[in-house]
Amino acid sequence: RHSQLSSCYLTTVQDDLGGIYGAIKDNALLSKWAGGLGNDWTPVRALGSHIKGTNGQSQGVVPFLKVVNDTAVAVNQGGKRKGAVCAYLESWHLDIEEFLELRKNTGDERRRTHDMNTANWVPDLLIERMREDRDWTLFSPSDTPDLHDLYGNAFRERYEHYEALAEQGEITLFKKIPAKQLWRKMLTVLFETGHPWITFKDPCNLRSPQQHQGVVHSSNLCTEITLNTSADEIAVCNLGSVNLAAHIKDGELDVQRLERTVNTAVRMLDNVIDINFYAVPQARNSNLKHRPVGLGLMGFQDALYQLGLPYTSPEAVEFADVAMEQLSYFAIRASATLAGERGAYETYEGSLWQQGILPIDSIALLKEARKDGDLSLNTDSRLDWTPIRELIAKHGMRNSNVMAIAPTATISNIVGVSQSIEPAYQNLFVKSNLSGEFTVVNPSLVRDLKAEGLWDNVMVNDLKYFDGSVQQIDRIPAELKARYATAFEIDARWLVEAAARRQKWLDQAQSLNLYMAEPSGKKLDALYQLAWERGLKTTYYLRSLGATGAEKTAPVSAPQPQVCSIDNPDCEACQ
Repeated sequence: RHSQLSSCYLTTVQDDLGGIYGAIKDNALLSKWAGGLGNDWTPVRALGSHIKGTNGQSQGVVPFLKVVNDTAVAVNQGGKRKGAVCAYLESWHLDIEEFLELRKNTGDERRRTHDMNTANWVPDLLIERMREDRDWTLFSPSDTPDLHDLYGNAFRERYEHYEALAEQGEITLFKKIPAKQLWRKMLTVLFETGHPWITFKDPCNLRSPQQHQGVVHSSNLCTEITLNTSADEIAVCNLGSVNLAAHIKDGELDVQRLERTVNTAVRMLDNVIDINFYAVPQARNSNLKHRPVGLGLMGFQDALYQLGLPYTSPEAVEFADVAMEQLSYFAIRASATLAGERGAYETYEGSLWQQGILPIDSIALLKEARKDGDLSLNTDSRLDWTPIRELIAKHGMRNSNVMAIAPTATISNIVGVSQSIEPAYQNLFVKSNLSGEFTVVNPSLVRDLKAEGLWDNVMVNDLKYFDGSVQQIDRIPAELKARYATAFEIDARWLVEAAARRQKWLDQAQSLNLYMAEPSGKKLDALYQLAWERGLKTTYYLRSLGATGAEKTAPVSAPQPQVCSIDNPDCEACQ
């Protein structure tokens, strides 16, 4: 009865009880109608801050986050699945060290949130200080209220001004720590708990088309949405994903089919904004004013299988670049065409679009704000963007934002392709749903093994024994071992390199999970610094394997349970 078609909502929490509990109420209402939530908690004053009304001291952010956590549990999504919320906090906030520990399994349970997600909102200045082995100062936002809305060089100047005031004794509530110490703690807790995720404030803002209308204060539950939020506006994003695997023909990208798909998708997503049900007025206000949509992709790994490319190859990184440029080209053109038909979005004047700055051009804005060498990103393009620029100049844009790559965890399963931009998790696994459990095998692997004459009962048992991994099966050729390496068998740097090539074409971000079989502090440091150097806006989960694998005690010839035939996973029993 409610046409709830939006995927996620972003809010900023104001620094007073009315604002805090108003935000929690909004969370409850949005969650009721199946929305995922991203909350920006940076404005809320830190522990020990002065409260004028009572002449007392604030309890800080953490106790309120406990209430948010319990609200997410109490108000599930439409009575169907549990509520999902992510809290963001900027890295200069005085409560950041306690925030990092929210997901730990030890410590005071009243200061733990086991059911919600957390994310760091990291300014470039922290990374710079960490690399230079300098100190970092933590403040309460009640003393430094404008830092929340500043980014780039303006943030740097104001932050250093507040540091000078602290040195002079004009700000008394602050804490100075080595930047390396905070960065190390962020990575340590990320490894231990999977949270808080690391997301980068400056790339999100410096490359945002809507800089003239406000500030991006956080991302969303899945770290792919980068939209402005304020007291009056709850950002909403309406997502769709192109099945890239269905657009490969004769060993290359089917550009004509992709064009038709994207034209239809952008039109449909724009329609969603008008027919949607809005649970709170701030969401309606924001969505109708700016009309953002997020078109992404899924089936990237399946497309690589069809092209015969391993994920860990320069050719796969190049394909990520080529495919995203084409999708971006058609999506931006479709929005400009819709603007000619339906009118430009209300706040178009003054946007980067209106200034003739496309996503590929906005990289220069990020480079300008960074120190030399701190942004190393390939900026090549293959298409002639002049017609797109001319079309935008003529009609404007129908949507303030057009692209974002979501995780597609459910819809990719329904369609039967690999999730989003993910590498294959396993080549063989048992999937459970309401219909029961059934074995899923990688059909591309089966096809290629058959072509090599290697598909037989021994291979089936070997695959079961090694949990779908092909790396330890001697008779499989090296080429197939590379092509069918799974997520934990891939060097995570390849995921970052492919993501960087996509990011240059995106006006929003992408849900980028990173996999590491044997994490170490050194590896994590190198990986997340690489993500920052390549200009990524956000990262998502860090996934690592348990320290020990299951012992293989059952003989290979043991009777197998009665399940679908492994080489025909699409039989009727699995539907």
